[in-house]
Amino acid sequence: MSAPHLLVHDKADNVGVVVIEGLTAGTDMLCVVTEDNSDFRLTANADIPIGHKVALKDLVEGDTVTKYGEDIGKMVGPAGTGDHVHTHNLKTKRW
Repeated sequence: MSAPHLLVHDKADNVGVVVIEGLTAGTDMLCVVTEDNSDFRLTANADIPIGHKVALKDLVEGDTVTKYGEDIGKMVGPAGTGDHVHTHNLKTKRW
């Protein structure tokens, strides 16, 4: 298997994390689920920096975002499958 572009930590996650520098829009990403070492493909819809999240499915305002199998916040704006998920559309539920 070649090096992945995106890691998903848990099968329940709805976002993955970019693990390469310079990911550009249109990239056919190799995505690896670390829980069971399975993989799938997904197209990046934008340039996304390393360490940032990508939506694995369509997310709408109010949806809970799950990473590491845990609730990490809620969507405050939409993100389609393959879109960038970060502080512009994701906020903590703490405040």
